[in-house]
Amino acid sequence: MGLSYLIGSVSTGVIVARILGLPDPRQTGSKNPGATNVLRSGNKKAAAITLAGDLLKGFIPVLLVGLIANVQTAYAAMSAAAIGAFIGHLLPIFFRFQGGKGVATAAGAMLALTPLIGLATIALWVFIAYTTRVSSLAAIFSAIAASALATLFAAPEPAFTISVIALILILRHFGNIQRLIKGEEPRIGESKPAEDQ
Repeated sequence: MGLSYLIGSVSTGVIVARILGLPDPRQTGSKNPGATNVLRSGNKKAAAITLAGDLLKGFIPVLLVGLIANVQTAYAAMSAAAIGAFIGHLLPIFFRFQGGKGVATAAGAMLALTPLIGLATIALWVFIAYTTRVSSLAAIFSAIAASALATLFAAPEPAFTISVIALILILRHFGNIQRLIKGEEPRIGESKPAEDQ
C-alpha cells in the first residue's frame, strides 16, 4: 500500500502544467489538479495527458500487485494497492497534500481490480459526461453504479474497496452536488467557482 500511495502522490496535472508552462492548476479555476480543471487552461493536450496519467497511476500499481501476489491473497493485496493509489491522489505527499478528487485514479484502480466493472463504469462516465457535459454529475452517478455493480458481482474484497472509494468520491463532490441542486454547476470546459472542481 505504501508504494501505491507514493505512486498515487505523483500529481500528473501539476507536473504537466510545469512542463508545458501552464498555470499551476492548484492556483487557478477550481484549484484542483485533475484533468477537468487542467482543461480550463484551454490546453486539451495537457488535459488528456493528465487524464491518462491519473488513470495509469491507479491502474499500474494494482495490476502489478495482482501479478506478483499469492493467489489466495491477490484480491486483498490488490484492494490495498487500490486504496493506497487513490489516497495518494487525494492527499499527495509530494505536493503538500493538495490533491484532486480521484475520479480518474479510481477508474484506473477499478479497471485493474475488476476489469468488466471498471470498463462498465468508465463507459457510463463517458456517456453521462458526453450527454450532459457535466463532469461532476458523471463522476457521482458512475461512483454509485460502480458500488452497486461491485456489490452484486464482485468478490467481497474488491466489492468493499470499490464501495469505500465510491463513498469518498461522492463526499469529495459535496460542493458540486450543492451546485447541481441549484442549477449552477458549469459544463466541461467552462469556468467555475474557485472553491471546488
